[in-house]
Amino acid sequence: MKGKDFLSVADLSSEGVSQLIERAYKMKRGKGERPLEGKEFALLFEKPSLRTRVSFEVGIRQLGGTCTYLSQQDVGLGVREPEADIARVLDRWVDGIIARVFSHRSLELLAKYCDIPVVNALSDLEHPCQAMGDLLTIQEHKGRLSDLNVAFVGDGNNVAASLALACASVGANFTLASPEDYQIPAPVLDEAKSRAARSESRIDWVSEPNEAAQDADVLYTDTWISMGQEDEKAERIAIFGNYKIDEELAKAAKSDFLFMHDMPAYRGQELSEGMIDHPNSVVFDQAENRMHAQKAVLAAIYSD
Repeated sequence: MKGKDFLSVADLSSEGVSQLIERAYKMKRGKGERPLEGKEFALLFEKPSLRTRVSFEVGIRQLGGTCTYLSQQDVGLGVREPEADIARVLDRWVDGIIARVFSHRSLELLAKYCDIPVVNALSDLEHPCQAMGDLLTIQEHKGRLSDLNVAFVGDGNNVAASLALACASVGANFTLASPEDYQIPAPVLDEAKSRAARSESRIDWVSEPNEAAQDADVLYTDTWISMGQEDEKAERIAIFGNYKIDEELAKAAKSDFLFMHDMPAYRGQELSEGMIDHPNSVVFDQAENRMHAQKAVLAAIYSD
């Protein structure tokens, strides 16, 4: 990954995904690695954030680097200035751009018009750092990644897309339960299926949550209404009303299943009131592991 962008899980080979998780696992338990010493990063965030911002800021400092946070009000990405101009200006000052954007196209333009690496901290298409943190969490709790059944209940959104690619890369089976019109985008799905064929795993879609949950090792859900979709709230609540993970659905999974959610979580919508604190919940481990996975991403880009 040295010197490369990380916009999608697909930017890594299947072997690269496994290597990155192993690196994150070791970095979480080790100390002293500072590959970012003397390096400065721009955190370019169109969307507000708790976990993403803090995990990147703390992780960069732990690796020896520094960063400057830039909100949409500070920059006006694609509004006050085109992405190309912003990229070429930041290219003169910083060693990398970590961008959390509404449109994946903005990431592609930033990467096109600068020579420094660009890291996807979330776009409408993918959330690759989240997927890396998720795999690290599953590895820690299950001791392996291959031959596990991961069930994602809800919208085939950016989180689901990156997780499907990640699972397919490491030999885990991934099933999305969603309304028919809310599946993972076709280009991402095609890549995930191609990787699954090589790793001898499966990528499936079903319309019924209970079908996806059968014998699941992992039950995963996410908000039905992402930032930027607020005007669709009433419609989405009606459409996704049956796509909730609760204690009843969890009975279909294996007894030692993991419950996962990337947060923020909206209790009473995509999950029941008690699932965050369910004995099988690992959502706060996920939140912690985002930082370790992101540190592994940055270390791979700047030290290999």
